[in-house]
Parts: sequence; C-alpha cells; structure tokens
Amino acid sequence: MAVYRFMTGLIIIIALTSTGEGEDNVKTVKSVDLQRYLGLWYEIAKIPNRFQDQCLGNTTAEYSMLEDDLIKVVNRCQREENRDEIEGVAKVVDTQTNARLKVSFVRFLGKQWFWGKYWIIGLDENYQWAVVGTPSRKFGWILCRQPEMAPEELERCYQILRDNGYNPDEFEQTPQNQVR
Repeated sequence: MAVYRFMTGLIIIIALTSTGEGEDNVKTVKSVDLQRYLGLWYEIAKIPNRFQDQCLGNTTAEYSMLEDDLIKVVNRCQREENRDEIEGVAKVVDTQTNARLKVSFVRFLGKQWFWGKYWIIGLDENYQWAVVGTPSRKFGWILCRQPEMAPEELERCYQILRDNGYNPDEFEQTPQNQVR
C-alpha cells in the first residue's frame, strides 16, 4: 500500500507540474479566505486523469491547516472494493490572493517532493463551490460542499471554465452516493 501511495503521489505531481503554458490566460479569483476554504469538498466533475483512474466515485478532498502555513490535503475515493486515501500538503504561492497554491503528495526523507500547481479559478461567495485548474488546462475539478450541485450553479462553473479556455465537454461527472 505504501508503494501504491508513493507512486500515485508521484504521478499526481508529475501530471500537475506544467511549464507555465497558458498562465496569462488562466485567471484565478481575486481573493481566497483560507480559513473558509478549509474543510470537506465533494468532487462534482473533473477532467479524467491517470491518477484518478481507479476512482469509481465518492471522491472528496479535505483541507485542514498545519503548522508553518501548510495545508493538509486528504483525497479520498471509492475503488471497486474499498475506499482509497492519499495524503499530501499544499502551500500558498501567491500570498496576495491565496488563489495560487502548489501541492505535493510525495514525502521522502522528511521532505515534500514534486510540487504541482493548484489554482482556484472560481469560488462561490459563500464558499459552497469552487473551480480548480492548472495553467496547462490539462487538469480541472469542480468541487462543492454538498455531494450534489444545483444545475444553475454547475452551469456557472462551466462558464468559468469556458472563460479560462477550458472545454467543459472534457469534464466527467463524479458519482456521489455519500459513502464515507
């Protein structure tokens, strides 16, 4: 299991790391209150990716504050026979807005390795949903505080994606049946 988590973490970070392509065209939100952003989020939709291939649904991300201004990240999903979990950390890169972070799921020799970009490009004013992407536009997620999202709110998220050069047709819905 430790080897699986290490390899999964490595794949996640390699995949999220980009050359900066498209950074001028992907706009983050103006400000993120990290204390309000912490907590449990349900994945509503995502661009399919290798590091989530084994996930059949019930995918969540949970954020909590650590020391040294780091954020603990715990991603969970339902696999065929059991729940899977991977733990990592995030740190703010842009302290003016708190909207650009980087994440690492690989810890080795007491240090985090292989940081990938995590940009908050859409955020409900009440922190009920968020749109996360990368400058390369190869990865994207729609997150919500509830396992289901109202159609009009989902359409707002898709419009944010379109405004940032994403194709919403590349996103697939994530089944959520509230198994934790």
